[in-house]
Amino acid sequence: MSISNQTTGSGVRLTAMAVAFVVCITALGTASRAEAAEYTMVIPHLLPEDLTNNEVQPALMHFTSQVEARTNGDIDVQIFGAGQLGSEVENGKEAQIGKTVQSAVMSSGAMSSFFKDYQIITTPFLFPNYHVARAYFDGAWHANFMRGAIESSGLRYLGTFDDGGGFVAFTNNKRLIRTVDDIQGLRIRVEENPAHVATMKALGASATPLPWGEVITALSTGLADGQFNAPGASLAFKLWEVNDYTTWSGHVYNSISWMVSERWYQSLPEDYQRIVVQSAREAIQMAHGFATLAAVRGWVASCEEFVECHILAADEKQRMAAIARPAWRQWITEDFGVDAGLVDALWAEVDRIDQTLAASDMERYGN
Repeated sequence: MSISNQTTGSGVRLTAMAVAFVVCITALGTASRAEAAEYTMVIPHLLPEDLTNNEVQPALMHFTSQVEARTNGDIDVQIFGAGQLGSEVENGKEAQIGKTVQSAVMSSGAMSSFFKDYQIITTPFLFPNYHVARAYFDGAWHANFMRGAIESSGLRYLGTFDDGGGFVAFTNNKRLIRTVDDIQGLRIRVEENPAHVATMKALGASATPLPWGEVITALSTGLADGQFNAPGASLAFKLWEVNDYTTWSGHVYNSISWMVSERWYQSLPEDYQRIVVQSAREAIQMAHGFATLAAVRGWVASCEEFVECHILAADEKQRMAAIARPAWRQWITEDFGVDAGLVDALWAEVDRIDQTLAASDMERYGN
């Protein structure tokens, strides 16, 4: 199934040529460093090359410094932000080959076009809080689950970024969302991802799939009444200029998977493989803090600008989850074709983590 901006035929060849051209031009400017390196690791991403407004760029810069220092410059890491090397799917295709691009950073829609089962992570209201979400993504169950991507796509999993802060917030022009009833009839822009369409339909909204570049126009012209993204997006794009209301609902946890070419990874000496993995894990831990800061800062600052803002109450989240999750489960198993046992296993693991953390937190800090 096509999920996100895939290209085929001559389009792929042109993209590959463009990627190679940009990489070659950059290499000319850093010839002395590249000549000293035995290996090159090109990592493109879509976010700005800014150390203050997203979690990916600063984490990758830290990764770069650690890998290059620990290998004495034998691995030359090159970061290309702001979509310089194309879309997420295009980057993923190049990383599969592993020649001009060795790593890819992909949001859930793009990731599921390489590893179909990844769509289970779009379960509505999957995580009750950040504590559980982080423990899940940094845990053994998810790491083992993501090993399936090696066989299906030739991409190895390094870690998960909390896309813009993870938990999403609605913005819209019609009314403040306090209950599920307030969502009824709203036209909500979603990513070009059928999982989000299924969730909005279950909650009574009309989903309008659009690429991000068209969102501001859609909101200002009335093509869409609202959208949802992590609160950092409200601040970064001043969404209060086109929407009046925002509700931090947390109904989806946005994630970005950091993948590396299995072919390139296996070409590395074993000690360099260890350096790449350990440096990536350290960078991911740092990124969690950056993402949380972006979310909280985005929420607090944007609440001063929107006409009204609201954090969804816990009981209302439970009410929405009871409506959305069964419908979403039916869609992903019957229409999208993911095994129901895998969905149930994910939900059971998240519940286990939630209960384990609650018990251990009280044992360590509360008793």
